[in-house]
Amino acid sequence: MIELANVTKCFNSGKPNQFTAVDNVTLNVQQGEITVFKGPSGSGKTSLLTMIGCMARPTSGRFFLRGVAAALPFNQDGGDVVEITSLPERFLNEIRRSTFGFVFQQFNLVKGISVLENVMLPAYPTGEGRGEFRSRAESLIEQFSVSRHAAKRVEQLSGGELQRVAIARALINNPSIIVADEPTAHLDSKLSQEFMEIAGRLKGEGKSVLIASHDPIVYDSPLIDAMVEMRDGMVIGSRSLR
Repeated sequence: MIELANVTKCFNSGKPNQFTAVDNVTLNVQQGEITVFKGPSGSGKTSLLTMIGCMARPTSGRFFLRGVAAALPFNQDGGDVVEITSLPERFLNEIRRSTFGFVFQQFNLVKGISVLENVMLPAYPTGEGRGEFRSRAESLIEQFSVSRHAAKRVEQLSGGELQRVAIARALINNPSIIVADEPTAHLDSKLSQEFMEIAGRLKGEGKSVLIASHDPIVYDSPLIDAMVEMRDGMVIGSRSLR
């Protein structure tokens, strides 16, 4: 489903302070699985997921996605497999919006507006009728047991409630891939385990879940299907756990 071929990401290229965040990574990630990217801070996990999620381009290498051709106004050679690295930015925007849902380490919810409005935000650029995605947002916050807080501003919520709102927001456009960057970093053990249970439910619905983490509650979970270990920007191990 996701294929990376010799992908490298450098910052400040050609300058004395050039830094290689991802170094010549070749990797395949399977559809419908929970894949954990394990490694210490600075290992390149976040930079790699940022490229997979079409939020940044690699400095070199090639990146392919299966199942996103419908988001493009043209057909590429290769049928359902699209080379992401060759696409103009306007097409990346559409793929990012329709294919990926993001759960960030700090959740990145917008203060000053309600829980319901936060969940609805990613759906506005799609052109879908507001009533339709509002109904979907209401269903999601009910599913994640935060519907009683629908009218509250997000700064009034607890950490666990913020997490569930962030996951609901990630699902508003019905993405096939969920990307979670250190989602348990600021949560206690109980809430971290709850996140993994939610990830398992999403996998059961056929979604692919990619998680960057150095939390043993995440990478030791029996729910995960594959492990990618990173250090110094390189993949030092990749294995299926099934």
